[in-house]
Amino acid sequence: MIDVNQMRKGATFTEDGEIYKVLNYTHHKPGRGNATIRLTVRNMRTGATRDMTYNSGERVQEIRVESREVQYLYDDGEFLTFMDTETYEQPQIRREIFGDDILFLKENMTITLSSFEGEIIDYTLPTTVDQEVVEAEPGYAGDTANNPMKRVKTETGLEVSVPLFVNAGDVIRIKTEDGSYVTRV
Repeated sequence: MIDVNQMRKGATFTEDGEIYKVLNYTHHKPGRGNATIRLTVRNMRTGATRDMTYNSGERVQEIRVESREVQYLYDDGEFLTFMDTETYEQPQIRREIFGDDILFLKENMTITLSSFEGEIIDYTLPTTVDQEVVEAEPGYAGDTANNPMKRVKTETGLEVSVPLFVNAGDVIRIKTEDGSYVTRV
């Protein structure tokens, strides 16, 4: 058990049979009375986000999440297949869990999977990925007012706004946090 005053961003705990990860932590101390702890949490099984409020001194059951590096192998249409780089096990995860993040995955890419009691509950992508541009509109010379951008499509189908000088065949670096262009590689 852990006191809610000790909770911080990234901590995981269980309550009512559900697993939660703390996304935001706020400690509020009014002039009188007990302090309240407000947490914004994500349910690790459903992906739903909600706010929780606790009184100072309450306790929750903290859990330890195991993390392991896996290599992305392939997508069979329903499941994504990975390979544990140490044990060579091949866990499969439903495509829906990744949502739009699936567009960042390339074969042989390494990501981190987090599990609790053998159940995979979360994943962590690298901060940036490099992808090849397969479709790009032409950039026109002289069209340089106000930092012009154009849309391109990468090898995984991801659409990114990039500067006019990026062409089909170029490899670009993309932030996985928001899908924004970083640089041409």
